[in-house]
Amino acid sequence: MTTHPTPVLIARYATGDGSLDEARLWAIEAHLEDCAACRTLLAEAILPRTRDLLDRVADGIAVGIAAGPGPVRRSRTRRTGVAGRILPWLATAAGLMLVAALFDSAFPRLPSLVLLIAPVAPLLPVAAAWSRRTDPAWELLASVPRAGLSLLLRRTLAVLAAVVPMLAAAGWWTEHAPVLWLLPGLAFTAAALALGGLVGVDRAALVLAVAWSAAVVAPSLVGQRLPTILEAGSWPGWMVITVGLAAVVLARAAGYRRLPVNRV
Repeated sequence: MTTHPTPVLIARYATGDGSLDEARLWAIEAHLEDCAACRTLLAEAILPRTRDLLDRVADGIAVGIAAGPGPVRRSRTRRTGVAGRILPWLATAAGLMLVAALFDSAFPRLPSLVLLIAPVAPLLPVAAAWSRRTDPAWELLASVPRAGLSLLLRRTLAVLAAVVPMLAAAGWWTEHAPVLWLLPGLAFTAAALALGGLVGVDRAALVLAVAWSAAVVAPSLVGQRLPTILEAGSWPGWMVITVGLAAVVLARAAGYRRLPVNRV
């Protein structure tokens, strides 16, 4: 935004007007970072209850500074960020793939458990990467307009960077073609993100994992036959599904402009 936003536009931004598109929000926020005059207008446009809250916070900080630092207590509890809290879920995914690979080696006549689990293996860590229960900075991120689709994609790619090698190791061990375990996993991840804009990524991942387990994994093991959708010729369909769902996520970018703070 090369020109100053109008006072009306700044007032709409200050009150959280939901009709502002993401590009306009980003432009206003970037302009406010460098323009003191517009920041003054923003301060004047803030709602009275918000201004009172800010004043109380400022007074509390001032009192704390005046009182000086208190005694420092060393805590034995190690606080970790969201990355540390995702590690147990990554370990769970790794354990599932290891068990699946051992199952395939022990029971070669049964449907491949590696192929059956690969589609949903990334869902647990992806859900953990976008859940308020595992993110200590959830409330802070939820209030920032820039914490939208870009942050969601960065976290998802970070999870995939850790999960895909696990899938690759299991696929190499069981001698399955990469497209048969990679594309379904990407398709289900894209589906979780697409549904996440409506119900939350964590809930979407849980629903997809349960539905796949009930509709595909269990019947395949009982019937001792791999479903057609996981056979060698199924990969073009998975590619189309993955690209289509990714397009849906990008098309609904505005739906991820602010995190759904009321979802758990």
